[in-house]
Amino acid sequence: MSDTTRPTPPGSPESHVIAFRAAEQLLAARDPRGAVKLLDSVIAAHPESVSARLLRARAFFAAAQLRAAEREFELILEREPDNAFAHFALARTHQRSGRPEKARKHFRLAAALDPQPEYLEAARFQD
Repeated sequence: MSDTTRPTPPGSPESHVIAFRAAEQLLAARDPRGAVKLLDSVIAAHPESVSARLLRARAFFAAAQLRAAEREFELILEREPDNAFAHFALARTHQRSGRPEKARKHFRLAAALDPQPEYLEAARFQD
């Protein structure tokens, strides 16, 4: 068997990349729970990976696991306080959880960090 046909060993860096890409596909295909399962092993091996955590947070949100999504977005923001998308997604999580004041704070932070139209509209600075 040549090197190009050798199976990827479980737990290898290559298998984590494959799992991450597969999780992206599952989330796009509206299978967030499947995505979370794949990402759990990636994050166990690479707990510092913000991209894996962000994808898992999005999957938790899509699966309506709002407390888990909130914890994951908050962890991301501890590491990257200037991550506008994480602020915006955390705001959406708070909004969906019925906490409008917390949502407003993070909508405004997202808009201040990255003034794209969607963030500015959600921030409602004129209110």
